Amino acid sequence: VKVEGNFTKMIFRFFPSVLALICTTAFSAETVYRVPIQSTIDLGLPPFIERAIEEAEEEGAAAIIFDVDTFGGRVDGATQIKDAILGSRITTVAFINRRAISAGALISLSCEKIFMTEGGTIGAATAVDMSGKKGSEKVISYMREEMASTAESRGRSKEIARGMVDEELNFTHLVVDGDSVEVTDIEGRKEGKLISLTTVQALKYGIADGTTETFEDVLEQLDLSDAKVVDLTVNWSEKLVRFLTDPTVSSLLMTLGFLGLLFEIQSPGWGIPGSVGLLCLSLFFGSTFLTELATMTELLIIGVGIALILVEVLVIPGFGLVGVGGGITIMGGLFMMLLPDHPLPTDISSASWGFTIAVIGGLIAIYLLGRALIRTEFWKKITLPLSEKSSEGYSTSIGLEGLVGQMGVAASDLRPSGWAVVGVEKIFVVTEGEFVENGDDVKILSVDGNRIVVRKVNNKD
Repeated sequence: VKVEGNFTKMIFRFFPSVLALICTTAFSAETVYRVPIQSTIDLGLPPFIERAIEEAEEEGAAAIIFDVDTFGGRVDGATQIKDAILGSRITTVAFINRRAISAGALISLSCEKIFMTEGGTIGAATAVDMSGKKGSEKVISYMREEMASTAESRGRSKEIARGMVDEELNFTHLVVDGDSVEVTDIEGRKEGKLISLTTVQALKYGIADGTTETFEDVLEQLDLSDAKVVDLTVNWSEKLVRFLTDPTVSSLLMTLGFLGLLFEIQSPGWGIPGSVGLLCLSLFFGSTFLTELATMTELLIIGVGIALILVEVLVIPGFGLVGVGGGITIMGGLFMMLLPDHPLPTDISSASWGFTIAVIGGLIAIYLLGRALIRTEFWKKITLPLSEKSSEGYSTSIGLEGLVGQMGVAASDLRPSGWAVVGVEKIFVVTEGEFVENGDDVKILSVDGNRIVVRKVNNKD
């Protein structure tokens, strides 16, 4: 009995250790995160990359591998991604799956290791504007040193990195692994040519760390063949933000939003234009906040513009200098929201093109929509008739001077103009600036040509 008791105690002492060993073995498999960087690099991509890096760090991943295949995109977006990669606490790897051009080269150089497929390409990172023209010397100088410092931080050639940006640079030798190597097979080393490296050249000059054909080959070279791979993809909200922050789309949203609200202000009540305008502006502001483009400065400028328009509509009759100034102020604030905190000339050029296209497209859309809308029965119900016949009670203001001082009733909302019935006549009137609701009593103050001025009269009066 004593033996059995000791055996039982031994089992209970040994069992937890065995269980812990089994659990440790089961969960000790390292984790690798695979993150795609493909197609155009825009301002919606950095939040996704930052989320991926943060998640990989929290999970204690052995490495995060970026599957790169891009012709480039926005410099500011690539710079944000580069900063996030350089600040990562885990191993970062670029798997150049065919090409890493322009901004893609900057992102790849920021990784600790670079693997390229056969026939891959990296380089050609000079800055250009929307028309495809080379950027100014200020932009080239910034991008040249951005590439050089990034390459240097990872122990790669600064000269090659600079040559990817500035075709005016030339050199005959490079230092690779402490040895001076004569450069004879890089076309870009000659003045007037940008550097673009093939896979073989990138390996020879220390830009790439290995060649591979598949993602599994990358894992094998990293000694992570048995690692658990977590494939991260852009979720629906990040896809939506990337779409909404496209320069043309964002400019179109803010233009339609502004025009919709402006049209709504000119109309009585609240209808479809105002709702569409609010929706467009909400999408625009929401996407810019998520990509950290919107700041309090832009919001303050837009607020001033809205205040000027409200003053024009509610205080000053008509639509004059104050209203125009408000519109220009709002458009300026919205344009600033398309730019990063420290915009480069290429950023300004990109935003200008998108803004111009969106404004022209928005005006054309409003014109076509307006022409189609005025033919509908819905429009006829919510607007005044195109012609007024005397048989229907309408009359001109000519010869109506005798109506001064008489009382009438508003036959429509006066905002500040509209229709009123005085006696049996229906006449077009305007208030002194106040809004009068349909059915309110009014008094005719003056008749000057075709302008009949009225004022709301309270029942107590």
